[in-house]
Amino acid sequence: MQIVSEQNMKYIVRYVTKENVKKECSSGFEFYQGEYLEEQFLWRDDKTGILYIGTGEENLKDANIIKELAAKACREFGKRKIHDFQADISTILQGGNSEALKLYVIGLQLASQGIKSYKSKNDNKEYHVQFSKIQGIASESIKRQIKEGLCLGKSVLFARDMVNMPGNMLRPENFADSICEFLKETSVEVEVRSGEELNKMGAFMAVGSSSKFPPYLLILRYKGDPDTEEITGLVGKGITSDTGGYCLKSSKSLVGIKGDMGGAAAVVGTIYALAMTEAKVNVTCVVPICENRISDSSYLPGDVITSYSGTTIEIKNTDAEGRLILADGMTVAVKEEKATRVLDIATLTGSVVGALGFTYTGVLCDNETLWNEFVQASQVSGEKFWRLPFDKEHEKMLETPMADIKNLGEDVCGTITAGLFIRHFAENTPWIHLDIAGTAWLDKTYYEYQEKFATGAPVETLYEWLHVNH
Repeated sequence: MQIVSEQNMKYIVRYVTKENVKKECSSGFEFYQGEYLEEQFLWRDDKTGILYIGTGEENLKDANIIKELAAKACREFGKRKIHDFQADISTILQGGNSEALKLYVIGLQLASQGIKSYKSKNDNKEYHVQFSKIQGIASESIKRQIKEGLCLGKSVLFARDMVNMPGNMLRPENFADSICEFLKETSVEVEVRSGEELNKMGAFMAVGSSSKFPPYLLILRYKGDPDTEEITGLVGKGITSDTGGYCLKSSKSLVGIKGDMGGAAAVVGTIYALAMTEAKVNVTCVVPICENRISDSSYLPGDVITSYSGTTIEIKNTDAEGRLILADGMTVAVKEEKATRVLDIATLTGSVVGALGFTYTGVLCDNETLWNEFVQASQVSGEKFWRLPFDKEHEKMLETPMADIKNLGEDVCGTITAGLFIRHFAENTPWIHLDIAGTAWLDKTYYEYQEKFATGAPVETLYEWLHVNH
């Protein structure tokens, strides 16, 4: 999708509220009420057309509403094989959201690109969108918002495409190569570790050595603020194929095992957007990438392994592998990269889906300032999060007489104990944990700008959080 400069466009989209529908629309619209996302297309005598989309009585300051209105325009024009159009968003801008233009561009981006298909014939066409004259916003703000919107849209689409990719096309090496290629145009420093360099990472290698496709660990460094030593560490789970190991998943669950690297894809998308917009912040992403398979070298329930930090771990379940690779990734972030605050993100537990469904990401956080910053960022992006409680009784669920800690809690509080396992390796660094098992992948869509399957969540919120709060 491209935002183009002034030129003659045959088609235009306009947004109407329920109050001004009769004033804005032409005659012949007696049954059009301007309800939210209600559309009406008018062909004119000169073979041009106007698409009217209703805003209903919705809050035009709401990020999701703005992105949905943008996506609706793309989808309705696409149905008519129209890919070049002008957008009159004056009604949306009157809603009062200072970032409305950026959000609108993101919505356009996400709706303009469908699921990457491997069919022999692919007829996806690029959209070209021109904005009608925008009033009330300074030209520099317009340029900034469009740039940010395009960068964020591209970042979310990268994450979405990676998660959707078939496992046989995204082995650990393929994923590492894709990340390097994606970041090539940025100032991000990329370090790739493989082979013997990883042998000291006992938790990571317990999982990674189960496959003939070798694991990789990437460290991505963006140094946007040389005047401070503050560094935010992002650690993303990158399991490109998760069978569950010897605790084999059910046949139904095996269908979705290719998407278990949504956390890794999200942090890569985030650092790309930060670098491309020259955000004044220092961010280091640690991305452990491997497969969780069954082989003669696979780890087993009952094993005791030693993590990179020296902590011993009793393996209770080989399908609780994500927290193992994140444990060693966290040690890299805190011990080697000297992160002053850390966030880990993973498609981690089925429990979070049972608790929060598919529109809220589960969060654990041990620092109030960190949490408050993150909430403010989510209000800008429109993505939804819910903070879960934890206390000493939950930490006790990870105790075992066999090792320092075990990788699975009890039959209750699975999302909480999974997060607390990772927190152990943050070693008192301010910490926040995102479980995106419900929000990274959808079997049905909830918002107009979403596609089935991968969502690219929560790149937008991570960007807003780091772009503003550092």
